[in-house]
Amino acid sequence: MDHTLETLLDEMKQEIDRWAAYISNKDAEKIVKRTTLQVGIHGHALLEYARDRVDVTDGELDLTVPGGKAGPDEWLTGEQVREQIVPELASYMQHKLNGMPSALIDYQFTFDGKFRVREGGVNVRILEHVDEAKKKLLLDRISAYIGNKLEAGKYPTKPLETFFLSRHLLDEGLFPEADPGRVISVFENIQQVNKGNKHLAEHRNNLSGALRDWVENHWLPRYFDNAGTEWQKEYKRKSEARLDHTEQGPIELVLYSAILILKYEPSYSRSVGLAMLNCAIELGSARAKRLTVEGSGMFAREDISLRDELVECTANDVFAEVTIAIKQETEESYARALRFLIRLLSLGFPKSYQIKLKSSVKQWLPVKGLAKSGTHRFFANALEYPALHPLLEEYAGVAMETFEWYADTEGEKSCMPGSYAVFGLGLTDRAYFPMVEQYMEKVDEEHQSVQNGFTAAIAGRHGVNAETIPTLVKCMLHSGDSMKLKIDADLGDDRILRLLLEQVRGLKRHEVEHIVYLIWGGADKLKRIAAKAEGERGKWLSELAQAASRG
Repeated sequence: MDHTLETLLDEMKQEIDRWAAYISNKDAEKIVKRTTLQVGIHGHALLEYARDRVDVTDGELDLTVPGGKAGPDEWLTGEQVREQIVPELASYMQHKLNGMPSALIDYQFTFDGKFRVREGGVNVRILEHVDEAKKKLLLDRISAYIGNKLEAGKYPTKPLETFFLSRHLLDEGLFPEADPGRVISVFENIQQVNKGNKHLAEHRNNLSGALRDWVENHWLPRYFDNAGTEWQKEYKRKSEARLDHTEQGPIELVLYSAILILKYEPSYSRSVGLAMLNCAIELGSARAKRLTVEGSGMFAREDISLRDELVECTANDVFAEVTIAIKQETEESYARALRFLIRLLSLGFPKSYQIKLKSSVKQWLPVKGLAKSGTHRFFANALEYPALHPLLEEYAGVAMETFEWYADTEGEKSCMPGSYAVFGLGLTDRAYFPMVEQYMEKVDEEHQSVQNGFTAAIAGRHGVNAETIPTLVKCMLHSGDSMKLKIDADLGDDRILRLLLEQVRGLKRHEVEHIVYLIWGGADKLKRIAAKAEGERGKWLSELAQAASRG
């Protein structure tokens, strides 16, 4: 063997040793014990060589991508890589794997090489290792998990479990013949057992992420070439690409992936879901075409379509969109649209939806921080008709759902379905305060802040008095620290102060602390104010400060 090649091989082995030492520093046993669905940490290693430089990382190589341009300044040849380097490195890496703690390496491990050589780039699989005992253990655990935690499960599951399970079910190494119906059934089960749980969005992200990886890295390359870049993909159909069955098999997973992305991912991911549908249509899928026009087909046509002389409503559950065209700006037009929405949601239409409104009227609620969207405008317009308020209350009761948000709101403007109806009714009449309190109980204040503006608006509209204090306290409990609530002047009235004190008695310390912070800026500031107050007022203020700061 050439002395230079011998030296290079030694350097490559030293880099493998460094990589092995680096990954061995991790507390592998502790990591894999987080869930039974993980049997190892590392599944890939990549060796890259160019101009006498060698690097080994945890990377994964797409072997379908050409190796790249020639390296005329390289002395290494492709023949040397394939005949002398690959066999030697495969043997060496296998020896390293055999000596590693079991928890470090997954059931399947691939070692790839990316070499820059004289004739051009060479991408090659150096080693593919499968631990059959680990594979069987993992398959048994997957089966047990699905049976016990999902099919017979009654309790929410962990997002980490969904992360691994979703990827395992789409792993051809574990399931060479994918069963789309089974996969979709399991994915639906995951969402069902986690319905109403604060981690539902994370579960859905894990599901759509696993599906997107599978579609982009396994399904699409069979039929399309990427004519764009890694970040801006443009799919061009291969001339010989054909589907044996355009409505069954793996394409079912492609369509399901597109639906999940379009329904639940942020708006900037919409193009990804649409690209999947368009690719399916190009391959001849009539169902993909129907999805873009009619939705999933889970709803009767009369439930997703309404057309008369006053209004036209159409709903598509795939896009989680309802289009409402108001032909005549009348009370009855909005009444019919509201009844359409109430029935639609009661039948199971996605609550994280949006309204595309066609109307000549532009009303907005007097609440700071709300998105100026079609959904907002529809409810603001409807609220102008007092006779529709009971119908709006009925809508809010059906629409409100914790951890769901209108699809045309993001970030600080995110709001739970039913928000606009609740805000408008609460500002209009105190009779709707019980509904306001019910709404606040459902709000996820960690991911929504529009209730801050509403709380300030309701204090400004109805004042601070015996009727409003209980509801204001409930609103404050579910508002963020950034809210600006200027009611300390109202609390200059001893009677109002005493009412507030009666409302916070029995609350937890952190809840009282939060309310004191919103009104006075914190317990310390309130203590200073109390020290200057006289008589009963000083006593009440001190009690509030103490309740907010006791250990």
